[in-house]
Amino acid sequence: MQTAVKETTKYAVVAAVQLPSVSDIEFEASLAELRDLAKTLGFKVTRTFTQKRSAFDSAAYLGFGKREEIRCFVNEPEGADSDPGRVDVVFIDHEISPSQARNLEKEVGCEVMDRTMVILDIFHRNARSRAARAQVEIARLGYMAPRLREMAKLAGPQGRQRSGTGGRGAGESHTELDKRKIRDRIAELQQEIAAMDVERKTQRSRRQERQGLANVALVGYTNAGKSTLMRALTGSEVLVEDKLFATLDTTVRALRPESVPRVLISDTVGFIKNLPHGLVASFKSTLEEALDAALLLHVIDASDPGFERQLEVTDEVLDEIGAEAVPRIRVFNKIDQVGDVAAQVEREAMLHAKYPDCIVMSAHRNDDVAMLHQAIVAFFQQDLVEAELFLPWSAQKLRGEIFSSCEVLEERTDGEGAFLRVRGEREAVKCLSEQLSQTS
Repeated sequence: MQTAVKETTKYAVVAAVQLPSVSDIEFEASLAELRDLAKTLGFKVTRTFTQKRSAFDSAAYLGFGKREEIRCFVNEPEGADSDPGRVDVVFIDHEISPSQARNLEKEVGCEVMDRTMVILDIFHRNARSRAARAQVEIARLGYMAPRLREMAKLAGPQGRQRSGTGGRGAGESHTELDKRKIRDRIAELQQEIAAMDVERKTQRSRRQERQGLANVALVGYTNAGKSTLMRALTGSEVLVEDKLFATLDTTVRALRPESVPRVLISDTVGFIKNLPHGLVASFKSTLEEALDAALLLHVIDASDPGFERQLEVTDEVLDEIGAEAVPRIRVFNKIDQVGDVAAQVEREAMLHAKYPDCIVMSAHRNDDVAMLHQAIVAFFQQDLVEAELFLPWSAQKLRGEIFSSCEVLEERTDGEGAFLRVRGEREAVKCLSEQLSQTS
């Protein structure tokens, strides 16, 4: 009989400094986000330490008194309750320097991870495709390079120097060697990504050349319900998980039920406040799905009191990758999570007043999903043309092509053939008309 192995719970605390320029609402939202990131990594956050300062402590980020408070908490003996006093890691809600991290670790007595390291670790665990893994590795290497010196200090004198060949000179330090290896590896990965980009662009071109094809990209804050919405619109079994960055790789599926033109929907990596610029650059190829789209569905969590912050973050990142000109529909999702019915009606009225062209919905309500489906189809049909085609009985082989490339609005027949009133893209209708004229 096998004994089940019980997983050991990992415990953590969160620590942050609130600067004068940061409002209380923004500060609390950022802390809540970091706690969610910790949850994604599998940690249970037992306490949050905060302090207000005019600037970060240059030596160890937090002030001396707050560092001492954390040290006492970390080193408490295990209590009688279910949560032991021990702490495995301290999560810092900013990116801190290597020396600040090293000094803070020495003082509090446990591992310290800043916000950037946390996000990198999550990306590393969740990347699936070859491109995503390469991008994650570049970001991790770029983050580690300036921290090698501090790591060498922790390793001691024996790990810092490599003797020169033949006894001449002091030789090259391990730190210098490691930095050179990192530069070489980054260059190698960048070449691989460049080759993959060419391949991806070729695949996109082939997709876009298909007759009657339109592209929609879901963009928005991570955990705003994009994957759930993708599943509802396409009927696909995409991953839906209550974790930040549950998936990093772009998923592409067809809109269901299918429309004319046929619409492809892609889900992109979620945005997050204070996403390190290095990560934005590393995941540019994933976000570029938004650049290739004819329409963006900007998904916002309507139940989040700080939803305006979500809007700002997403708009900033879209501007950064050059997608500010792509048409978009604002989709306020999760309205069903806004209190009772009266509160939902009030929130919906407020959103429509402030954003007149938005859609307020829940991805779990079929009527709402149908409403969004109709809005997507209407967007792509606004430039379609209507025409009447005559299909002789002798040319019935073209019937399948007509129905696949156009929407047939009406059909009537006589002894000579069928009259079809159709709606489709101008070029598709013109091509069909020319083919039919040759058969008569």
